[in-house]
Amino acid sequence: MAFETTYEKEKIMVRKNEKGQKNEADNAPGFIVYHVRDGEKGKSYWMRLGAAWAHRDGEGYNVQLEVLPVGGFDGRLVLRAPKPEETNGK
Repeated sequence: MAFETTYEKEKIMVRKNEKGQKNEADNAPGFIVYHVRDGEKGKSYWMRLGAAWAHRDGEGYNVQLEVLPVGGFDGRLVLRAPKPEETNGK
């Protein structure tokens, strides 16, 4: 499942703080990236694609996509703040 794969990669990408200790808060993505496609009767379909981390200088983001939409891109990319269960090991 893409959710487990994405989380595992996020968990591995731990940065070290000034003292050289691992800090999981530094690892948490600022946003989760979704592909949203509008369906019939006003229903939207959301698929998690990856995550985004802010640059240290605050001037942009690194976006890591685990999957790409295929068959013609017929939707939009949406970045949302992660829910607590997405950042604490679930």
